Amino acid sequence: MPCVRVHGFAMSIDGYVAGPDQDLDHPLGVNGPRLHEWVWSTQYGRKMMGEAGGETGIDNEVIAQRDQRVGATIMGRNMYGPIRGPWQDSDAWTGWWGDNPPFHHPVFALTHFPHPSIEMKGGTSFHFVETGIEAALDRAFAAADGQDVVVGGGAATVRQYLSARLVDDLHLVVVPILLGNGERLFENPGVDFNDYACVDHIGSSTVTHVHLSKVTAT
Repeated sequence: MPCVRVHGFAMSIDGYVAGPDQDLDHPLGVNGPRLHEWVWSTQYGRKMMGEAGGETGIDNEVIAQRDQRVGATIMGRNMYGPIRGPWQDSDAWTGWWGDNPPFHHPVFALTHFPHPSIEMKGGTSFHFVETGIEAALDRAFAAADGQDVVVGGGAATVRQYLSARLVDDLHLVVVPILLGNGERLFENPGVDFNDYACVDHIGSSTVTHVHLSKVTAT
């Protein structure tokens, strides 16, 4: 049965999933890219960037699983781009990922302001949802056609879905660094974590993968 997943969500050991001062030059905040260095060193991560080489092993296997059985992605507006308030020019910004984003399926971005859908190369399409997280999830499941839906981020978006008890599987990647400041995933999340159990945790030479799954009915 298709489910809602958060997969490969990287977190520092002091709980931050992005650094401070996020802007156009620092979309992950100052020092935030350090949280994802483990991805770009893998064979799968380098392939996503159009590059050859990279390491195999645990991290490569886990990140490759992120795209398996996934038919749609949901993200917050901040993950889509740095624009705030009403959209000024609907054609000026099409995401951080260039002409051929790595999703290759429909992506639904949460927003408070209308924006036309955007078709990209490689099968990625961006659609903008003004009517809340449940409406976005309904549209994502319809587009996923029987496959899973991934909630990609950022932290505020994942918190909303956790608080609404809509996340079935939560895969966290604990990166052994200290950021000291930034944005936390578990900042007053309003979640009963008794609903989740750890079903797997495994360490590589760089990070620790923790997989939690919902164990009670909604």
